[in-house]
Parts: sequence; structure tokens; C-alpha cells
Amino acid sequence: MLNVFERWYKRKFSDPDSMMLLLLLLISSLLLAVWGGILMPVLVAAVIAYLLDWPVVQLCRFGLSRGYTTVLVLFGFISVSILTLVGLVPVVVQQSINLIKEMPQIWEKGQVWLLTLPDTYPDLVQLTQIQDVLDGINERVVGLAELLLSASFSSLGGFGALLIYMILVPLMVFFMVKDKEMLVSNISSLLPSERRLIKQVGTEMNLQIANYIRGKVIEIVIVGTVSTVTFAFMDLRYALLLGVLVGFSVLIPYIGAAVVTIPVAIVALFQWGLTPDFWYLMVAYGIIQALDGNALVPILFSEAVSLHPVYIIIAVLFFGGLWGFWGVFFAIPLATLVKAVGNAWSSPKELATET
Repeated sequence: MLNVFERWYKRKFSDPDSMMLLLLLLISSLLLAVWGGILMPVLVAAVIAYLLDWPVVQLCRFGLSRGYTTVLVLFGFISVSILTLVGLVPVVVQQSINLIKEMPQIWEKGQVWLLTLPDTYPDLVQLTQIQDVLDGINERVVGLAELLLSASFSSLGGFGALLIYMILVPLMVFFMVKDKEMLVSNISSLLPSERRLIKQVGTEMNLQIANYIRGKVIEIVIVGTVSTVTFAFMDLRYALLLGVLVGFSVLIPYIGAAVVTIPVAIVALFQWGLTPDFWYLMVAYGIIQALDGNALVPILFSEAVSLHPVYIIIAVLFFGGLWGFWGVFFAIPLATLVKAVGNAWSSPKELATET
């Protein structure tokens, strides 16, 4: 057994470049695990910088200086963000409050419907089973309400952190975009000389992450806008709130679409019941999801490395459990990183001879 492990170790890590790549991954993971919370503003700024780098590059082709285009693009981004917050967030918050106020009525109506099941299907459902299910759900609802209440009080302390984000993040974004070449050169100078595989993986991941962030933001905007317009056209209540939820659900492939279907179906069922309007809405929602998965995603992520759905779901669960929202957001790029590292380690000697 030890001989097998020794042969595997020599095959994978006999190349110094492989060891340097492994060491860099371990140090990076340790830094994120220990100081991830402190470095979060830097990570947020890096994400926004990836997003804004493309329009800056396009404007520079017209002969404009990078500093001037960076100021222009960043000002436009901040302006759009402020307009979105002022115009969108208050409506979403108000609809969320109204929906929360109506949740007792929705739950009461749902309990009445559940209690009719034993009479409708006496051979399949018993009244005691329904009562047990309702008691368990009621206990969970009470616990969830207490959790939300405590979270609302604890979130008040995050107001100072929000102010820090509003000041530091735009400054870091400006310098990351404006001095991109200099920063990349400085980081490269810190890397060891045995960095062939590091450069190979870094080049691939730089392209993948940039394409993924831009594509995912565009997908959120398109899916959210189309869903909101569709819901509003069909006169569904809380159309903007549900449209925003559908838009952000694309952050979690497969799982997000399944989860966000629940509130859409509940609101539609409470509003219309099992009527043709309910089924028309669900068909329209299904068409939106089908077009997103089969048309929009292949167009936006045509350059992305293909990953099996099982690997994507595992990546979402694993990295989401480690780093929360940002772990979910970067689940696919991180899974691609794992794949790129595996490819780099697969045959280091052959790669060395090619370069």
C-alpha cells in the first residue's frame, strides 16, 4: 500500500512546479479560512473589478486613457447602482413586508386544504398524519420567526460595516481596474520561479472567472426582468419581489430554480387557486426557466468549461457551506479551478516538455 502511495506521489509531485502550485493553493485556502471575513471587502472589490474591466478595455480601444475610462465606467456603475437601490429596493422591501403580513392567511388557507385531504383520499391519507405534519410545521415556523427576529437585531451592528463597504470598495475597485497591469506584475514578482503550472492555471481561471461574473450578472438581469414583466402582465401579486427572487435564483444552478418555484406557486395558488390562471402562470414560468437553461446559458457561458450537473451541485453545496453567498456565487469557477488543477497535475512531465 505504501509503495502505491509513493509511486502516486512521485508521479504527481516530482515536478517542482507541481509542488509550488500545491503550496500556493494551501496558503490561499488558509488565508481565506482564517481571514476571510476581514478580506471580504477586497474580494467584493475584485468581483466588481472583473465586471468593470471589460467596458474599460472596450473604451480604451477608442484612444481614451485607462484612468479616464476607469473613472467614467465606475461613475456609471455607481449611478446605476444608486438608481437601482432607490427605485427597486423600497418596492421589494414593501412587497416583502406585505407578503409577510399575509403569510398567516396563506398558511391558514393551506391548513384548511390539507385537512380536506383525508375526506378526498381516505385510503391514502389519514387525519392523524395531517395533524402530525401540521404540528411539526407550526413548531418550525415559530422557531424560524424567533431566528429572523434575533437576526434583525444582530444585523443592526452591520450598519457600520456597510458604511465601510460603501467607502473602501469603490476606492479599491478604482485602483484595481486602473492599475491592473501593475498589480498583476507585483503579484507575479512574489511568486516563485517554478510557476509554470501556476501561470497555466491562473491564465485559464482569469478568463473563466471574468466570463462567469459578466455572464452571471447579465443572466440575473435578463431572467429577473423577464420574470417581473411576465408576472406583472399576468397580474400576479408581488410581481417585482418574485421576479427578483427568480433572477437571483440563477446563482444556484438547478437548485435555485427548484427552490424559487415554491414561493411563486404558493402566491399564485393563494391568489387564484387551482384555476386556469394558476396553470397559465406556471407554464409561463416553466418556459422562462427552459429558455434560460437551454438558450441563454449556452450563449452567455459558451466559453466556460463544461461541468457535469452532479459536479456543479456538489460544488454549490460544498463551497456554499464554506463561504455562504460568495461560495455559492463562485461555486462553478471554483469547481473549474479544481478541474484545471487536476488537469495541470495529470501529466506534469509531458507539459514541461511542451513548454
